[in-house]
Amino acid sequence: MKRALTVIHALGLLLVVFSLTYLLPLATAFIYGDSAMMTDFALAIMWTAMAGALMWLATRRFKGELSIRHGYLLVATMWAAMPAFATIPLLMLLPGLSFTDAYFETMSGMTTTGATVLVGLDNLPPAINLWRHELNWIGGLGIIVLAVAVLPLLGVGGRQLFKAETPGPMKDSALTPRIADTARNLWVVYVGITLACVGLLKWAGMSWLDAVCHSFSAMGLGGFSTHDASIGWFDSPLIEFILIVFMLIAVLNFATHFLAWHGRTFKVYLRDAEAVGSLVLILTSCLGIAIFLWWQGVYPEFGVALRHATFNLVSIATSSGYASVDYAQWPMFAPMWMMFLTAIAASSGSTGGGIKMMRTLVLVKQAGREFLNLLHPAVVNPMKIGGQVVPNSIVFSVLGFIFLYFMTLATLTFILLISGLDFISSLTAVLASVNNCGPGLGVVGPASNYQGLSDFQTWVCTFGMLIGRLEIFTLLILFTPAFWRR
Repeated sequence: MKRALTVIHALGLLLVVFSLTYLLPLATAFIYGDSAMMTDFALAIMWTAMAGALMWLATRRFKGELSIRHGYLLVATMWAAMPAFATIPLLMLLPGLSFTDAYFETMSGMTTTGATVLVGLDNLPPAINLWRHELNWIGGLGIIVLAVAVLPLLGVGGRQLFKAETPGPMKDSALTPRIADTARNLWVVYVGITLACVGLLKWAGMSWLDAVCHSFSAMGLGGFSTHDASIGWFDSPLIEFILIVFMLIAVLNFATHFLAWHGRTFKVYLRDAEAVGSLVLILTSCLGIAIFLWWQGVYPEFGVALRHATFNLVSIATSSGYASVDYAQWPMFAPMWMMFLTAIAASSGSTGGGIKMMRTLVLVKQAGREFLNLLHPAVVNPMKIGGQVVPNSIVFSVLGFIFLYFMTLATLTFILLISGLDFISSLTAVLASVNNCGPGLGVVGPASNYQGLSDFQTWVCTFGMLIGRLEIFTLLILFTPAFWRR
């Protein structure tokens, strides 16, 4: 009981901090002269801050340092609670929108999935569109990381929070000795790259609103757009190229970006085996799919095939989820390969989803070790990635993660099949949700959205987004008896 009250105390502080995120859409409503939206977001600020303050005050005598169990519990409750509060503006603007759909939309935003149940995005008030994209941006690096930089000032430590939130198997290395400094450094890099993206998209022809919104979703790899036709609405090779560059930046480890910036050298990327693996896989796949589409006669000109294959494959492989064309109409090999890449292409420490490239490298290396052990049973063959020895404890952790990952995919797919959804839609909806990618195929393809799902199916996908964003272990550990034992 005391553990839960300590978590509620910290969650109250997080909600007060989270209430400040409404200030940006509030300012947008003011700029556009939308008094109704100003009222809605002012109420959202008040209700969220009041709820957080009441939780904090009611449990202030349980304030204390967060243990590792506190960290996992707080991460899970935060990611479940904040999307609920984020629904307030949507529910006030769209009276016909159910809480189920509103929660799906905000969970999709915060987990950077980019799946949507809304239509008529072109006609949404600017403040609402900005709010959706801001959720992508905040969720991208993890609101917990932001909180870790703030909470120490309030007397709440953050080491266990950072360990629970930071994705990837190699997450114990820190950029600086203090965790708060690490969080701040990551956010400085994140903000700096986002501002560069905004400037370039504006230069390429977007309005300021579109440039800011798409920069938010590109850096968060969230894939939300201000238009129903997504990036296809602009029909601009220059805009597509700029987004490709920034999606590739966002799919790499932000710690690597920081080290490259701090050392003023690009050699850091070449020494990062995970970054090299991600970029080589994505870029060679772009060329391969372009050749395949040209060979199949989907596009008679290779240049056109290369343009559409590159943008859409990078978007899906990085788990962003933008679309410039309806790639579901391509021969099935191409979109299925793209869906496969969502699972493995992103780097750990990036804003992408899925298994991550680091775990993929560990699996490939372990397979090689097994072949060698079959031929030479007595050989001593430590695993090395990027010149560093990978402890067997990490290898075992990766193997356990992969088992839970595929069991999660299978279980959720069968649940959707039982609910009446067809196989392709079920499989790809689960893949897109757990990998935080956005569009799938079938009834949830790039030319449609998730609006056609039943409430039950929507909640299944919502759970998939949450468990995928928290990298499975962080959420499922709460359901083990050992977690609750003293």
